[in-house]
Amino acid sequence: MKHLRHFLPLVAAIAILLVIFALWVPQNRFLTPGNLMDLAQQISVNAILASGLTLVILIGGIDLSVGAIVALAGVVCVSVLGVAGPLGGLAAGLGAAVLCGVTNGLCAARTRMPPFIITLATMLVARGMALGFNESRPLPIGGDEALMLAFGNARVGGWLPLPVVVMVAVFAATAVLLHRTRFGQHLFAIGGNREASVRAGVPADRLTILIFMLSATTAGLAGILHTARFSGGSAIAGDPLLLNSIAAVIIGGVSMFGGRGNIIGTVIGSLIIAILVTGLIMLQVDPFWQWVVVGIVVILAVLIDQARDLVVGRAESQ
Repeated sequence: MKHLRHFLPLVAAIAILLVIFALWVPQNRFLTPGNLMDLAQQISVNAILASGLTLVILIGGIDLSVGAIVALAGVVCVSVLGVAGPLGGLAAGLGAAVLCGVTNGLCAARTRMPPFIITLATMLVARGMALGFNESRPLPIGGDEALMLAFGNARVGGWLPLPVVVMVAVFAATAVLLHRTRFGQHLFAIGGNREASVRAGVPADRLTILIFMLSATTAGLAGILHTARFSGGSAIAGDPLLLNSIAAVIIGGVSMFGGRGNIIGTVIGSLIIAILVTGLIMLQVDPFWQWVVVGIVVILAVLIDQARDLVVGRAESQ
């Protein structure tokens, strides 16, 4: 019940946004079944990305490279697709992502460099490598690659987008990992107090490597889904996805200092961002104003979260 009460303001925010856009978008187009399915498909890539970021932020880190990894995984997948087929393309794209994640994790665990600097450098390297494929031009997926195209556009049962099924599976696995395993307990311990967790026997360095690898893997999966949905890889894909996924995690109540958060909050935060962006697009709001609105929402979410922590802290001290 305590956790449910924690999410009530976020659920209320979703309800308010749905009502606003249902009334504001012309011709009642926002809450139509078709648009809601499109909304679910749109949220999937950003939510999968946010699930991996949640793990990194819970240990007090940050991963700025995931947007560039989305692009790199996509262009690598398409480049290998014609030679090795869909499975080979998937393996190559995910392999490139995992390599980036392992690099981030090793540097974070074995050096004193902050994750911000490490992942910023990896972001630049991954983006440069993505730009190097096909001389920065988009890489289209051939019309004969039906299996690859279906990965991003197929509908299970004729109505449920396949990326949504993948998203649900990723979130379910992440939820079990975080809240039902010793790995999750160790992760929260590292975020709460890394030195104390190490003294207690938690293998912090090994887990840090694994967490950054998982973050990059979800980014690679998101990149392949994004590539399949839009029928091609692009070196500039992933730029807005990074900021939207970080915003989703913060709005969902995950502490940027680590040690506190819940994957359910990330799901709700991803939904809020998707509703907000989709509604603004349907209202034909200029893109720069969309960024402004999302930024304001993030600031408000952080202020509300800080106020809630202050109230809880005072209550516990009394």
